[in-house]
Amino acid sequence: MTRMDVIATAGHVDHGKSTLVRALTGMEPDRWEEERRRGLTIDLGFAWTTLPSGRRLAVVDVPGHERFVGNMLAGVGSVPAALVVVAADDGWSAQTAEHVAVLDALGVRHALLAVTKADVADPAPVLADVTARLAATSMGSVPGVAVSALTGTGVPEVAAALEALLAALPAPDRDAPVRLWIDRAFPIAGAGTVVTGTLAAGAVSAGDRLLLGDREVRVRGVHSLGEPVERARATARVALNLRGIAVEELARGDALLTPGAFRSTEVVDVSLATEPEDRLPAELVVHVGSAALAARVRPLEGTAVRLRLSASLPLRVGDRLLLRDPGARRVLGADVRDVAPPELRRRGSARQRATELAVQPAGPAGAAVDLARRRVVRAADFAAMGWPVPPGAERVGPWLLAPGLLDELAAALPAVVAAHRAAHPLEAGPPVAVVRRELDLPDDELVRAAVRPPLSLRDGRVTAASAGLPPAVQRAVDAIRARLAEDPFAAPDAEQLAAAGLGTRELAAAVRAGQLERIADGVVLAPGVEDDARDRLARIPAPFTLSQARTAWGTSRRVAVPLMEWLDARGVTERLPDATRRLR
Repeated sequence: MTRMDVIATAGHVDHGKSTLVRALTGMEPDRWEEERRRGLTIDLGFAWTTLPSGRRLAVVDVPGHERFVGNMLAGVGSVPAALVVVAADDGWSAQTAEHVAVLDALGVRHALLAVTKADVADPAPVLADVTARLAATSMGSVPGVAVSALTGTGVPEVAAALEALLAALPAPDRDAPVRLWIDRAFPIAGAGTVVTGTLAAGAVSAGDRLLLGDREVRVRGVHSLGEPVERARATARVALNLRGIAVEELARGDALLTPGAFRSTEVVDVSLATEPEDRLPAELVVHVGSAALAARVRPLEGTAVRLRLSASLPLRVGDRLLLRDPGARRVLGADVRDVAPPELRRRGSARQRATELAVQPAGPAGAAVDLARRRVVRAADFAAMGWPVPPGAERVGPWLLAPGLLDELAAALPAVVAAHRAAHPLEAGPPVAVVRRELDLPDDELVRAAVRPPLSLRDGRVTAASAGLPPAVQRAVDAIRARLAEDPFAAPDAEQLAAAGLGTRELAAAVRAGQLERIADGVVLAPGVEDDARDRLARIPAPFTLSQARTAWGTSRRVAVPLMEWLDARGVTERLPDATRRLR
């Protein structure tokens, strides 16, 4: 597959951006009749060409007029490189400065300078001036070419410079999930709804299912540079024919997403690229991809800021946002640091949060710091936040645990069990759900994973191997078992149990400890009674009646009836149609 690259233009109105694009591509990038009539780009234009090397290039031509800066931002938000256009007869202007400030705030590092109208004025002074200005931005040392789109002089040199620029671009991550910011949506007769955008990462194919908000849409077809393709891979300009959604339900700034790969959020913590010189306003416009929406601003300290968005966006850690103050005509770059930040409730929590963000590194090391703060998080949610799995993290079912946390939980468990036993001496240990609450864990499965000898899980409780009955209860149980040793089927009645000091709770504790066997309510026998009962029944002819079994056991009907039903339930005996029984 021939590689495709995408760049966006930037520069003042009337400096010849669209004319240069037309000279490079042979296509008319202006979209609307009004644009052609007025001679300026109002909305985004698109054109493409194949460079001499065979590399395919798509150009997003953005409006240069200051009133349409929002449209300009929608065009450059997902594009990795820029073509900065400045006219030789006009030079650096306020609008040029605004566009360059946008590129700088977005952190664009790859650009080419084209000084146009070289047939009208000497381009050398403008080349020198603009190159020096760009050197102080994120773009650094930018190559420059003088060109006259009208005469064609310099157009081949611009194409060659674009080849060199594009060859230096970092390779896109084609295995990444799709997040396609929609910049246009329109209907096509016979096809339905079509959306376009710049595919900055991942790949999309006909038949794919993507999420738009909370609803799923299906990709009927994929076009790239005007041609149908089975699969488009980043970086690419794409047009997707969608099934199951009307064009009226879509808008610029919506995003098509790989299901489960992104976390939509309305609150994000960010770090400004530079500390602002003036106090930030209470509200800014946030731009990301082709989206633009208002956000309430809460400065934390230094460059750390919390943004509360007016609507949820699918953001990830590491995303670059552009914050725009329309009133002051200034822009700020901001890197997303947390898409699920903690609440700030206590005095001093904002400053503490700013300190945390200041020392939190990027990449796997930052993931380890963030996971340590969260302790436990669903692995899918952590990935959707944009974090890689840090070294040493542990998986328990769907959960991801901070390195060493399972050891910490295992070390804390004995104290939790001992405290519960002290408060509830008749219980073998705390139920798993109680331990989960004590250790502040989201799932019982995490408790089970932390249980290690001498602790064990038994009947839904965490118990210690040495756990026993309170001394008084143990003496009473020993007395009952001594009597049952002489007569295994002489279950003590309620009066005898009460006299021994064994109430309902004490009996339940003895049964849980395995020291008595509950046959039915009010009927307890010694452990091993099943084998004794079977042995005695094996000595009488089969099938046998309940009366014969009772005689063999030497017990009362009060004990024999529930004991026989207990043996039936355990599969020791089988009840026949005539109400007799036999051993299985």
